[in-house]
Amino acid sequence: MLNNILDFERPLLELAGKIKELQSFMDEKGIDLSEEINRLKERTENLQKEIYAGLNTKQVMQIARHQNRPTAEDYVQHIFDDFIELHGDRRFGDDPAILGGIGLIDHTAVTFLGHNKGKSTKENLKRNFGMAHPEGYRKALRLMKQAEKFNRPVVSFVNTPGAYPGIGAEERGQAEAIALNLMEMSDLRVPIIVIVTGEGGSGGALGIGLGDKIMMLEYCYYSVSSPEACAAILWKNSEKSSEAAEALKITAAPLQELGLIDQIIKEPAGGAHKDPAEMARTIKAVILSSIKDLSQCSTAELLERRYQKYRNIGRFSYDDQLIKPQDILKEEVD
Repeated sequence: MLNNILDFERPLLELAGKIKELQSFMDEKGIDLSEEINRLKERTENLQKEIYAGLNTKQVMQIARHQNRPTAEDYVQHIFDDFIELHGDRRFGDDPAILGGIGLIDHTAVTFLGHNKGKSTKENLKRNFGMAHPEGYRKALRLMKQAEKFNRPVVSFVNTPGAYPGIGAEERGQAEAIALNLMEMSDLRVPIIVIVTGEGGSGGALGIGLGDKIMMLEYCYYSVSSPEACAAILWKNSEKSSEAAEALKITAAPLQELGLIDQIIKEPAGGAHKDPAEMARTIKAVILSSIKDLSQCSTAELLERRYQKYRNIGRFSYDDQLIKPQDILKEEVD
C-alpha cells in the first residue's frame, strides 16, 4: 500500500495515521476523542484540497500513471449495463492492449474502444502496458466501421504511453495503421466521443483519439511526446523532464485553453483511483449528455462540425499577428 503513495501525498498519510491511532486509543480506553478526530479529518480534507490545487505537471503525470488508476475494463464494468467484447483485426490477431466491443448504457447501444492497461506486472505484460500493436488499431477500425454500419456512437477511452515501437509492430505497419485510423475517423458518419482517462501519449493516443468531443479527466496528460523523451531529444538529459513537462503544456487546463480539448471532467478527491465507482458515474453522465447533444446533428452537420473543429486548431505568428491557418488558406483561394 505504501508503495502506491505518491511523494506529495506523504503529509496526508501521516495525518491518516494519527487519526487511526486516536481511533484505536478511543476504542481501547473508552475515552471520547471524537472532537480531536474530527479536527484532524477536517485538516486532512483542507490539506488535500490545498495539495491538489497546486500540483505541477510532473505530479499530475504521477497520478495519470498511478498503478491503481482505473483501467478500461474497470470502466466497462461500472458504466455499461451489458457489454460484449469483440476480438481480432481479421488480418493478424487480437491485441489485448486495446479493449473493444458493444455495450449498453441506459438502453443506448454504443461501440466502445479503450487502451487497456493492467494493475499488476502480469496484467501489464499481457496487455503490453497499454501500448497497442498495429492489429490493435486495425481491430479498433474494424469496430468503428461496424458502428457506422449500424449507426452506433463510438466511445473511445485513451490511456497509453504510446503505440508500441517494437520491430514486429513496425514490420506489420504501425504508422500506416494509425494514419489510416485518423483518415477514417475524420470521415466516420457517427458521433465519436473521446475521453483521455490517464496517459495520452503521441500517435498511440491519436490512433483512437480523433472525435467530435475530446475530453480529459482532471489529472491526465495528452502530449505529442512524453517529457522524458522531449528532454532526451532537446537536452540529451532526462533530468530535464520536469522542465520539459511544464513547457509542453500537456495537462487538461492549458489544453482546454488552447482549444485542443473541449471539456475537463472533474475527478474524485485524490484522483480517479481513490473512488473508481464515483469516477465511472461521472463519466457515464458525460457520455450520455454528449450522445444526446451530437445525435441532434444530421450526418452532414456532424461531419462539418468535426472538419471545422480540427481546422480551427492552431495559431501562428505572421507579421506580429496571430493568425489561424484557415484564414491564410481563405486569402489564397480568394
